[in-house]
Amino acid sequence: MRGIAKKSVSKRRADERLTNLERDAVVYAAVVDSALDAVIVVDDAGRVVTMNASAETTFGYSKSEAIGRSIGELIVPDHHRQAHEAGMQRYSATGVPHVLGRRVEMEARCKDGTIIPVELAITEVKLLDGRYFTANLRDLSAAKSAAAEIQRQREALHQSEKLGAIGSLLAGVAHELNNPLSVVLGQATMLQEELAGHAFFEAAGIRAKQIQTAAERCARVVRSFMAIARQNKAEKRSVAVAPLLDSALELLAYGLRSNGVAVYRDYDETMPEVFVDPDQLQQIVVNLIVNANQALQEVEGNRAIEIRTFVGEDDHARIVVDDSGPGISAVIEAQIFDPFFTTKPLGVGTGIGLSISRGLAESQGGRLALTTSMLSGAAFELTLPLARLDGSELPKNSAEQATVPHLAAGALRAIIVDDEIEIAKLIAESLSRKGYRSDVVGSGTEAQALIASGSDYDAVICDLRMPDMDGPALFHWIKTHHPALADRVVFVTGDALGPAAGRFLAESGRPFLEKPFTPADVARLIAGSSQREH
Repeated sequence: MRGIAKKSVSKRRADERLTNLERDAVVYAAVVDSALDAVIVVDDAGRVVTMNASAETTFGYSKSEAIGRSIGELIVPDHHRQAHEAGMQRYSATGVPHVLGRRVEMEARCKDGTIIPVELAITEVKLLDGRYFTANLRDLSAAKSAAAEIQRQREALHQSEKLGAIGSLLAGVAHELNNPLSVVLGQATMLQEELAGHAFFEAAGIRAKQIQTAAERCARVVRSFMAIARQNKAEKRSVAVAPLLDSALELLAYGLRSNGVAVYRDYDETMPEVFVDPDQLQQIVVNLIVNANQALQEVEGNRAIEIRTFVGEDDHARIVVDDSGPGISAVIEAQIFDPFFTTKPLGVGTGIGLSISRGLAESQGGRLALTTSMLSGAAFELTLPLARLDGSELPKNSAEQATVPHLAAGALRAIIVDDEIEIAKLIAESLSRKGYRSDVVGSGTEAQALIASGSDYDAVICDLRMPDMDGPALFHWIKTHHPALADRVVFVTGDALGPAAGRFLAESGRPFLEKPFTPADVARLIAGSSQREH
C-alpha cells in the first residue's frame, strides 16, 4: 500500500509540473502574441517557426506565409543579405555570438519592399530538439521621424535666429550708410545746380551729375534693403508694378551680371496699378529672382531670366519670373513651397524663400504658383489684385503723407536738430533756397535750450535717433512746454523703422523724411504745405 501511495504522489506531482508548464506556455504565448514589438522565432537554420501579431502588422506577412521560410528572405534587405548569412554560418561553426544579447539598430524590409529602421535583440533558446532564436524587433520609424522633426525644428530655429541677426545687421548697416549717402547725394545735386548754365564748368557739371546718379542708385539699394529688413505690419496701397520690378532687378544687378545672366523684360505698359504692400511685393520678387539666379549657376551656355507682366482673364495682375535653368522635377513639385525644403547644398539655401513668398502673396490677396516655362526652366506666376479705379479709398503710406501743414515757403526760421552735423547743414542749405534762416544744433538738449530761450521757430526738423536727447524726448518736451510748436515738427530718420520708432511716429502723427534724401525731397515737403498763420 505504501508503494502505491508513493507512486500516486509522484504522479500527482508530475501532473502538477505538466500543468505548470502548460500554464506557463499559455501565458508566454499570450504575452508574446500581445506584445507591441514584433517577435519572430527561427530555428538554427534560420527558418521561421512562429511570429506574433505585431510582426504580421509590421512586416506585412501573415503567419502562414512566413512559417518555414528563411528570415533572411523575408525581412533582411538585399544589401544586408550576404552579411546576415555569413553571420549565421559563423555562429553555427564557432558558437561565438556576434549580436546575441545585444541591442542593435539595423534596417529591415517589409513585404511591399519598404525599408524601415528597427531595433533588434536576439535571444538563443536551447531545447531538446535543437536551438531556436527569438528575434525581438521594434519599428523605429516613428521615433526616427520624431527625431528628424525635432532636428528640423532646431535647424529652423537656428536659421530663424540667423535671419533675425542678419536683418538687424542689415538695418544697422543701412542706417550707417544713410547719413553719408544723404551728404553725397545732396551736395552732388546742389553742385550740379550751381554749375548749370556755366559753359566753362560744363565738364564739372557732368561729373557732378554722374556722382548724383551713382549716389541715387546707392540710395535705392539701401532703401530696398531696408524694405526687406522691415517687420512692419503690411500697408497696402496702389502701386505701379514696373518700377518696383526694375528696383528689384537693380538691387540684384551685380549678382546677375557676374553670373552671366541676361535679363529680359516683357511688361504690359497698360497694366493698371496693383493694391499691395510694396515692400512685401518687392521681397517676393527678390526671392524669385534670387532663386532663378542660383538655379542658373548649374547651367552651361545660355543663362536667361524673363519677367513678364499682364492682366489675366480674371482681372488680376500677373507677374511671371521665368528662367532657362534645369527646371523643377515633377517628383518635388508638391514640396517646393514647404518650409525649409531645399535642394540646394548645405549653406547655400535655407529652404524658406518660396514658403515665405507664398505666404506674403496670400497676405496680399493673391497667390504664387508654378506655371509653364517659356524658357524651358522654372517659371513662377504671382497673381495680385488690381487697385480700384477710385483711388480715394486707397491708403497712402507715411512718405506720401510727409507734408508739414505749418511749414511753408517764405517762413522765416527753422531749427535743425541732428547729431550728424553735415546732414543738418545740408537740410539748412536746402531750406535756405526756399527762404529759410536755420539754426543748426547737434543734440536735443541744445535745441531745448534755444527753444526755451524764447527763439520763435516756424519749423523744427529733428533726427529721430540721437545719443543725447533723442527726437521723441524732444517732441514730448515741446508738446508740454510749447504745444503750438509741436504742430510744426518734422522728423528725419535713417534707421529701418523698428517697432519702437514706428509706434512713436504713428502716435505722434508727425510726418517724417527717410534718409537718404535729396534737396528736392526737402523742397517737396515744403511745397506741399500751407502757410503758417501768424
